[in-house]
Amino acid sequence: MKLATIRTETGTAAVRVDADVAVELGAPDLGAFLNRPGWKALAEKADGPRHDLDGLDYAPVVPRPEKIFCVGLNYRTHILEMGRELPAYPALFAKFARALVGANDPVVLPAGSEQVDWEAELGVVIGAEVRHASPEKAAAAIAGYTVVNDVTARDFQYRSVEWLQGKTFERSTPVGPWLVTDARPGEISCTVDGDIVQKADTGDLVFDAAALVAYISQIVTLVPGDLIATGTPGGVGHARKPPRYLAEGSKVVTRVEGVGELHNTMIKEF
Repeated sequence: MKLATIRTETGTAAVRVDADVAVELGAPDLGAFLNRPGWKALAEKADGPRHDLDGLDYAPVVPRPEKIFCVGLNYRTHILEMGRELPAYPALFAKFARALVGANDPVVLPAGSEQVDWEAELGVVIGAEVRHASPEKAAAAIAGYTVVNDVTARDFQYRSVEWLQGKTFERSTPVGPWLVTDARPGEISCTVDGDIVQKADTGDLVFDAAALVAYISQIVTLVPGDLIATGTPGGVGHARKPPRYLAEGSKVVTRVEGVGELHNTMIKEF
């Protein structure tokens, strides 16, 4: 089942995206809907107003999550090929909701940065409150999966040992187009102006979705709508020789097999 938040003439609406139509779920966005008890059964039975799939305007899958966690260095093959040891614990950082844009929205290049990079990622959306979770409870708390591109200003990121300042520029992080409740994520890839720059298997994650939920829940309570970006594989522009960065007009396509894809064009900050 695919669930999304779309923009309408009167605001936004949570919808179930079927094969031929999007059906409203009776909530203003998916974050609000996931906070309803029994949301999955409600989504399956929803019979609200309908929208044609052509021209749907996707907002970020959860427009205003309470928390956005991101993970660094989480693809086994990439870590080993760099000559590093596999981490014992996830490397965590955060974003804020103003960083998020929809699946087909323009991505704003941060003013003052000359090193804007791509990072294709599998996103995990929380569907139940969870704290100090076992792996089993962590898995049960996952509502489903989405697609993320953690667009990063490398020159800002490496101004200090803390990464936040390069990671949460406004309108920089596309998420969507939907949440898939029954996905089996496969290959992840990113193309820039038609060139394949990243390709990997999400099964190569060092810390999978349930492990990340369990670990983060030891630190803070995760609640419905929270988003976890699980990390990016090799192929980022900053690591290339010579480096390659995004520019105005760059077209980026981010795909996760079994989940969905993002189509975003880079624009200048306005």
